[in-house]
Amino acid sequence: MHRDLELIRKMVMTIEDAPSGWAPHSLEIEGYSRAQVGYHAWLLVDAGLAKGSDTTTNDSEGPEAVISSLTWNGHEFADAARDDGRWTKAMGVVQEKGGAITIAVLTQLLSSLMRSAFGL
Repeated sequence: MHRDLELIRKMVMTIEDAPSGWAPHSLEIEGYSRAQVGYHAWLLVDAGLAKGSDTTTNDSEGPEAVISSLTWNGHEFADAARDDGRWTKAMGVVQEKGGAITIAVLTQLLSSLMRSAFGL
């Protein structure tokens, strides 16, 4: 399964929007399967953007996790990725430069676009 940056953004935003700070118990993102969300939850935990537990079993379609909350880095990513215009511009740059990017570089790109918006 390929990493889907749009799904990662949607998951981070959904978790951040939870009023308690805890991730929704059953994280569902419209248009994505349980396996896709579970795998991307596992990626978010692995990347240090979220805290959670690996729930992979022999019956799992792939690695999966349940997220409990975002980390500081997860909130930093959310702040950088929140603005739709900035996100669209960053994804345009990614496509223009070859279509692949790491989370670390994407966060830097989004942060750079944010700094520009503030005139920094």
